[in-house]
Amino acid sequence: MADKRATRQGLYHGLVELGKKHPEILAVDADLAQTTGAYEFYKVFPERYINCGIAEQNLIGMSAGLARVGFVPFCSSMAVFAIGRGFEIIRNSVAYAKLNVKVVGSHGGITAAGDGGTHQAIEDFSAMKGIPEMAILSPCDYNQAFLLAKLAYEYDGPMYIRTSREPTENITTQEDVIELGKAQELRTGDDLCIVATGMMSVLATRAATALSEKGVEATILNIHTLKPFDSDAIIAAARSCGGRVLVCEEANIIGGLGESVARALVEEDGIIFGQVGVNDRFGQSGLTEELLEAYGITSENIERNALALMQR
Repeated sequence: MADKRATRQGLYHGLVELGKKHPEILAVDADLAQTTGAYEFYKVFPERYINCGIAEQNLIGMSAGLARVGFVPFCSSMAVFAIGRGFEIIRNSVAYAKLNVKVVGSHGGITAAGDGGTHQAIEDFSAMKGIPEMAILSPCDYNQAFLLAKLAYEYDGPMYIRTSREPTENITTQEDVIELGKAQELRTGDDLCIVATGMMSVLATRAATALSEKGVEATILNIHTLKPFDSDAIIAAARSCGGRVLVCEEANIIGGLGESVARALVEEDGIIFGQVGVNDRFGQSGLTEELLEAYGITSENIERNALALMQR
């Protein structure tokens, strides 16, 4: 069985390595270190870990103050609380002030199945995209999350990083060369382009293998940076794939990655566009496998939508 680990672990394992060289890195948490992955940093650097308690506004506000005096705080909670409770502080105290704060939202999407709809963040992409000056990262697997820790640290400014609860197999390596704001091509084909982010990139690679067996070759673009967005890569891939583009995200299809892709392609002729994601509904409790099937967050559903796109 392939080694499976969650992106929340990869990010903080990456920060541990960075922390050995950069004492200004701090982990700031809202009493959820085991949940968010911040416990990995605490184990190595307990003196550089701050627990704010269950108070996400304070989490963001304290991080803003720490950034003011030269620290690089990675402040974390479950995405629905970090973003929901902390939104105004993120907007005004962090982004408006252009401070170097990294907001880490774990349990993005509906894969926090047992926690129910109140804890499943399906609107975090759209909320953070709407804030000026805010960069957004969404790693697809453990290896990429490990690498993105370094890119996040090197980026001087406000940033939102979405991580996952569920472990997935690795489709990338820690030797990959990735660049902030640039799409990563995981596979090349000329029949259609699948644009995905987070764990959906893993599912898209599975779907592409199944599609290939049916004579359909797909390009897969993994979007690890939702903002700044690589519109040029989207346009080029769409043109090379006959205008057929399928966007896959574990988030509300309103305002998320699909909106960014559509905006990039709005002036292109002959685009055939499809989306796989959460269709403007809240999550719910259930077994992970059952919930993913109910919401269409599966490689099989990506394959079905890709084949339907080919018939349009």
